[in-house]
Amino acid sequence: MTVKASISLTDYQDAYARDLVAKGQYPSLSAVMQRGLDLLRHETETREVELQALRTLIDARSNGPLVSLDEGLGSVDVMIAERRAARDLQG
Repeated sequence: MTVKASISLTDYQDAYARDLVAKGQYPSLSAVMQRGLDLLRHETETREVELQALRTLIDARSNGPLVSLDEGLGSVDVMIAERRAARDLQG
């Protein structure tokens, strides 16, 4: 399902979007805007996943035994990978 929406762009944004369409990179201005929103959603979700993994690590470190920096960083990498996979995000 699609929804029609009216948006305002700066002159620069409009010119850039129209140039992308003119170059054939996107079929329409709507496609440019949809891609931009998809990228923003992905960026936001990725940041949320990373922050949650760090919060989890901080909580674990605050309430548990101390671990080496290398072990802690490895744990963060594993948690981020697991959460990205759970949300079907690419790293």
